[in-house]
Amino acid sequence: MSAIPTLHFSVQYGVEAPELSRQQLRSWAMRAVLAAHADYPDEFTHAELTLRLVDTEEGKTLNAGYRHKDYATNVLTFEYGVDPEGTARGDIILCLDVLKKEAAEQHKTLKNHAAHLVIHGTLHALGYDHIENDEAEHMESLEIAILAKLGIENPYI
Repeated sequence: MSAIPTLHFSVQYGVEAPELSRQQLRSWAMRAVLAAHADYPDEFTHAELTLRLVDTEEGKTLNAGYRHKDYATNVLTFEYGVDPEGTARGDIILCLDVLKKEAAEQHKTLKNHAAHLVIHGTLHALGYDHIENDEAEHMESLEIAILAKLGIENPYI
């Protein structure tokens, strides 16, 4: 049985977000790290992740520069893989303006929507994807299970 993975988690506030504390964001990311490690115990032993909260302008610039999409997206993740020592690295960008808009449109609280997208982005940073149907189903089921433990409803219904 593998040891519990460690997490080095850095938060950068490009915008003010008093409702999303570093401690809260880290706890959501850690839940995803633990779930991913339980899912694939030999993939990594440590995770180093940076989460940056941005405004629409920065989100649009990043999405255009890296994905060639001319809009700000809710979450943008950069996965750097796992090094030979077992450290998984990644950067997660959350556009706070988009999160607030989507939360209102979907009748969710900002915290619940942010929890989902931090977990979603963390799983991407750890190598999960949803390009193929089976990958999408697996990733979504993991997200749903993590969120359920937090008392948050399935975001996909």
